[in-house]
Amino acid sequence: MRARNNGNIKLVAGNSNRALAEAIGAYLETPLTKAIVRRFADMEVFVEIEENVRGRDVFVLQSTSFPANDHLMELLIIIDALRRASASRITAVMPYFGYARQDRKVGPRTPISAKLVANLIAHAGANRVLTLDLHAGQIQGFFDIPTDNLYASPLMVRDIKERFDLRSLTVVSPDVGGVARARGLAKRIDAPLAIIDKRRERPNESEVMNVIGEVTGQTCILVDDIVDSGGTLVNAAEALIEKGAKDVYAYISHGVLSGGAVARITASKLKELVITDSIQPTEAVRVARNMRVLSVASLIGEAIGRTSSEESVSSLFD
Repeated sequence: MRARNNGNIKLVAGNSNRALAEAIGAYLETPLTKAIVRRFADMEVFVEIEENVRGRDVFVLQSTSFPANDHLMELLIIIDALRRASASRITAVMPYFGYARQDRKVGPRTPISAKLVANLIAHAGANRVLTLDLHAGQIQGFFDIPTDNLYASPLMVRDIKERFDLRSLTVVSPDVGGVARARGLAKRIDAPLAIIDKRRERPNESEVMNVIGEVTGQTCILVDDIVDSGGTLVNAAEALIEKGAKDVYAYISHGVLSGGAVARITASKLKELVITDSIQPTEAVRVARNMRVLSVASLIGEAIGRTSSEESVSSLFD
């Protein structure tokens, strides 16, 4: 099934991932609404919607990726501009939802930033949220407005089936917390599951402790939602190779890839890292020898079309 613009959809893009926004517009055969999203001299965000959106079903396309705070403010101000322009419904389409890793109190006197961001989006005037592979499913409950969480796993499953011999494949969770995600993908391709047991000594650093499961002679696929510094993936790949794995690949939804992550992964034992374009890939990612990008434009475009025509979104994943 391929969604189309029912005549009421307007797409407005911030500056976080223009390429993905244009690809979504192409899928829906809908050009992006003309809008100015720029900075004043002191870096305050200025927004002006240059087309009439009164009574329209408007979807704001914006990942809150680096620089996260700038892109979040763009999103909030675009939503406010649309609300004051009398849009009938405003959906915040966030392929990558920043601050999702701060989804609970990890110690005394610490924030739950994911809940704060959810409140800001709702109070700005959004009526719905559409996002992809939330770091934690319970973040949907942080919103007091309808929230659809899409999954990149069908795209990954299709890609894996096209490229690998499933008979010698093992899906691996890089930590205990990601077991449910890895198990879900393993079930779709009828592959065994292994788990990396690690101890994290400091933020963004991990020490691999043990591999749970049989990986000798297997092609291993690490599955996770976010790759940031890349330390976890690099250590996991080394541990799997030491345990006798033939090759190690990784399929990750969101390529945050901060700091020296790209160089770290390029120099690692990972055969290939596959990410989606939920965050706009940098030039370093595009030229890296062992990185590849899957587009989520058709998935998000289909979900937008179904949302606007009041059709089921969850049936995309049946």
